[in-house]
Amino acid sequence: MARYFINLSFDGSRYHGWQVQPNGNSIQAEMQRALATLLRQEVEVVGAGRTDAGVHAAKMVAHFDYDKPVDPGQLTYKLNRLLPHDIAVSMVREVDESMHARFSATSRTYHYFLHTDKDPFVEKYSCQLGYRLDFDLMNEAGRILTTYSDFGAFCKSHTDVKTTICQVTEARWEELAPHKYRFTITANRFLRNMVRAVVGTLVDVGRGRLSLDEFRSIIESKSRTKAGESMPAKALFLVDVAYPDNNNPS
Repeated sequence: MARYFINLSFDGSRYHGWQVQPNGNSIQAEMQRALATLLRQEVEVVGAGRTDAGVHAAKMVAHFDYDKPVDPGQLTYKLNRLLPHDIAVSMVREVDESMHARFSATSRTYHYFLHTDKDPFVEKYSCQLGYRLDFDLMNEAGRILTTYSDFGAFCKSHTDVKTTICQVTEARWEELAPHKYRFTITANRFLRNMVRAVVGTLVDVGRGRLSLDEFRSIIESKSRTKAGESMPAKALFLVDVAYPDNNNPS
């Protein structure tokens, strides 16, 4: 039995997230249908994470197991012919059977996009806010995030997560163009809804609703009800999943 990694990207607008759902289509379901058609048997596709409904990915990694030889280039080509227009495969590659798309990943990186002036050309993938923000202060708060390890304050309530411990190594805002901004956050793992809750709380800092000391208090409270609102999914992108050693081809 051989294990294969798939690098893919997708526009999540039409989907109920990565994971197969009983009442809506998902990226995982589309991948499994396409592979079952091409390989002529049912296969399970395991993703590096479970993106929420409406969230996009510039780079998602998944794996499947198959007991016959596969031509990675041909499979990539055929998958792209078969998959919907909003899912694209960039690479299929055989990996060591010990590699796991989710559990072997060493980090994930997300981007969140904001704009503060109305712009019809970024509206689909960015969140418009009708007020100015103090991004220098928001970056100070971002640096505070990297000094903590328990992010229960940013975890969706009533989930079956076993631990809320994460190692955030990067959390910063940058201006891409006038009135257009991008938040980058990297961690070894993310909790459900974590990035959008973090962004919502940072926006409260940028608006002057929270001081840096209050931001610290929210993290230390480990209470989701004390943190900011969850931001819209349409502006969130998974952009990288990293693996150890030489298992990181783009």
